Amino acid sequence: MSKEDDSEQRHIRNIGIVAHIDAGKTTTTERILFYSGKLHKLGEVDEGTATMDWMEQEKERGITITSAATTFLWKNYRINLIDTPGHVDFTMEVERSLRVLDSIIAIFCGVAGVQPQSETVWRQANRYRIPRIAYINKMDRCGAEFEHAIESIRTKLGAKAYAVQMPIGSGASFRGIIDIIREKSIYHNPEDLGATYTEEDVPDNLGEEVKRYRDELLEAVAEYDDTLFEKIIENEDISEVEIKRAIRKATLQHSFVPVFVGSALRNRGVQQLIDGVVDYLPSPVDIGSIVGSHPKTGKPVERKYSMHEPMSAIIFKIAYDPYVERLLYTRVYSGVMKTGANYLNPRTGKRERVAKIFEMHSNRRQEKKLAKAGDIVAIAGPRNVATGDTLCDCSNPVVFEGMTFPDPVISIAVEPKNSTEEQKLQAALEHLVEEDPTLDFSINEETGQRIIKGMGELHLEVIIDRLLREFKLNVNVGKPMVTYRESITKEAEATGEFNKLVGTKTVSATAQLAVSPIDDPSKHFAFKIKLPKNRTLPKEVVRNLEKLAKEVIKSGPIAGYEMIDVKIILKELDFDETNIHPGAIEYAFSEAFQRACLSAKPVILEPVMNLEVIVPEEYMGNVITDINQRRGEITSLEKTPDGQKIVARAPLSEMFGYSTVLRSLTQGRGIFTLFFDRYQQIPPEIEKEFMLKLKGLI
Repeated sequence: MSKEDDSEQRHIRNIGIVAHIDAGKTTTTERILFYSGKLHKLGEVDEGTATMDWMEQEKERGITITSAATTFLWKNYRINLIDTPGHVDFTMEVERSLRVLDSIIAIFCGVAGVQPQSETVWRQANRYRIPRIAYINKMDRCGAEFEHAIESIRTKLGAKAYAVQMPIGSGASFRGIIDIIREKSIYHNPEDLGATYTEEDVPDNLGEEVKRYRDELLEAVAEYDDTLFEKIIENEDISEVEIKRAIRKATLQHSFVPVFVGSALRNRGVQQLIDGVVDYLPSPVDIGSIVGSHPKTGKPVERKYSMHEPMSAIIFKIAYDPYVERLLYTRVYSGVMKTGANYLNPRTGKRERVAKIFEMHSNRRQEKKLAKAGDIVAIAGPRNVATGDTLCDCSNPVVFEGMTFPDPVISIAVEPKNSTEEQKLQAALEHLVEEDPTLDFSINEETGQRIIKGMGELHLEVIIDRLLREFKLNVNVGKPMVTYRESITKEAEATGEFNKLVGTKTVSATAQLAVSPIDDPSKHFAFKIKLPKNRTLPKEVVRNLEKLAKEVIKSGPIAGYEMIDVKIILKELDFDETNIHPGAIEYAFSEAFQRACLSAKPVILEPVMNLEVIVPEEYMGNVITDINQRRGEITSLEKTPDGQKIVARAPLSEMFGYSTVLRSLTQGRGIFTLFFDRYQQIPPEIEKEFMLKLKGLI
C-alpha cells in the first residue's frame, strides 16, 4: 500500500481518555471539543452540562457511567475520541473501549498522582499494548506537585515517563506551562476561556530546571534514535523536528510516555495536549494490521488497516436508541463498510445487513453512507449480534478475538408490583444485559423475583434507577446481596450410576470421575477426558460432556452457588453405544460430580475487595479501627499530599453502606475506592453463622 493510498488513514487518531474518578477526564474532553470547534459552549461536569455525560444519572452524580464517542478535526487530522468511566464499577466499559482504540491519554490528578483506578486502566492498556501519553491535570489545586505525580507514574506503573512540558507555579500560583522541547513559556488568555495564548521566553528563575528536564528527556529518547544519540555525544544542535521524531518512535514502541501538564478546568494546556496526540500517538497505518483467524480452518488471517482490504470490523458496544432501536458501536479495521450491504457474522454463520451508519457525538448522531478503515462509528440493522462479534466480507471471512467479562460479585432482588409489569420488566432487563455484559439476571423459581447481578453497589443503583426512570417500571427492590462461590480443597473420586426402565428397555450409564482444586488464578475451571487406553467416545458424546461439565459447576454441593477453581477428569464412562441415551449419561455424570465434590472438602468462598481510603491524619485511627471490625486486613499505610492513604482488603459482605460510615467518621473529608480482588474461603467461625442463616435457623 503506497503512501498516497493510505494518506487518509495516516491522518486518523483513535484515542481514549482514561483515568481514576475525578481526575478530570470529562472536563478535559469538553475543552478538547471546545477548542477544536466541535462545541461552541463549554459544558461543566459539576453543573450537569457536560456534553459527553448525557445520561440523567451521569448529570446528577457528576460521574461518567457509560463510554461516549465523538469525532472532531484538529489541524487536518480526524480524531475519534472515546471518553470512558473512571469509577471501578464500570471498569469493563473501559475494557471494551480499549479493545478497539489505537492509543490513550491517561489523565492524573496533580495532587494524588497515580490512584487505584489509574493502575487498573494502565494494566488494561498494557494488555492491549496501547501507546499512550500522560496529562497531569489539576495543577491549580492546592497541594499539586508535578515532580511527585511523574515519580508516581514511574514507580507505581513502571513507566518510562518523561516531561515534555512543566508547569509555571502550582496551586493558586499556577499560571502557565513551559514547552521543554522548544524552551518557550505559554500563557493562556482567561478572557476567551484559554482559546488564545501567548508565547514568551522561559523565566530566568526556571532556566536551570527546564535544562534539567530537557537533558533527562533527550537522554531517555536517545535510546530509541541513533542519530539523536550521536548528536548528543558530539554536543551538536538538535532540532525540534528531530526530538519529536525520536519521542514518537519511542512512544509507538510502547516503552515511553511523554508527560504533558495543565489544568483543564482553568483552560490551560489543552491545545498543546491535542498537539501531542497528533505528534506522538499512532495512526491506524502505524499500527499496521490486526490478526484474526479463519472461522472454519482456524488458520491465522491478517487484515491490514487499509481501505483496499476486504471489510472487517468489531462490534464493541450495543446501546438502545429511541429512534433506531439498537445502535452497534463498531470499529472498522479494513476495507469500506457501506449502508445496504450484507456482512458475515462468523460466530453465527449468518449474514447481517447494515441499514444505517452514524458518526456519533455523545448521544447525538449524523448519518453517513459509508465507514472506512480506521473509523469508529455506530451502525443499525444487524439483529443477531453481540458485543465482541466480528462483521466481515462474506467472501473473505475472518473472526477476531472476542471479549471476556468478569463475573458479577453483588446482586439485588427486584419484582414487579403488579402482574402487568412482568413482561415489561423481563424485556427491560434483557435490553440492559445486552447493553452491559457485566450485568446478569436470573429468575428465582420459588419467589418469582428477578435476581440482578452486577459489579458493585453503584452499578446496581444505576441499573435500578434506569428501570424506574428510563423504562418507567414499578418494582419492589430488595437489599444488595453478596454473590458467593463454592470450591473444593482436596482431590476426590466418585462414581455415578443410572439404571432404569425407560419404556420397554432398561437404560443404564456409569460415570467415574475425579475432581481437584486449580491453583492457577487465570483458570477457574478445567475439564479433561482420560479414559483407559484404546477407549474412545463418539464425538457427539464428547461435545455433550463438555457442555455438561460447564453446567454441573453452576450448582455446588453446599448451598448451590456456582463453583470455581475446579478441575474435572472423566476416568470412565460406560453406556450402551448402540442406543445412546443422553439423559442417562447426564444423570450419571452429575451424580458422580456431586459425590466427588462432597468428598473433596467443599468450602464457601466470599468476594474480597481491595479498599483504599484517603483521610486526614487525625481521623486515621478511627478509620483503621472500623476496617478491622469489618474483618479487614490493613496491607499498607502511606502519606500522600491529600492525606493518609490506608490500603486494606475486606470482605464485600462487610462493606455495604461504607460511604455513609466513612463520611461520619471523617466529617465528610474521607474518600475511598473499593474494587474486587479475589474470592477467599470464609473463616470457619463465620461459615457456621453463614450456614445457620442459610437454613433459616437465625
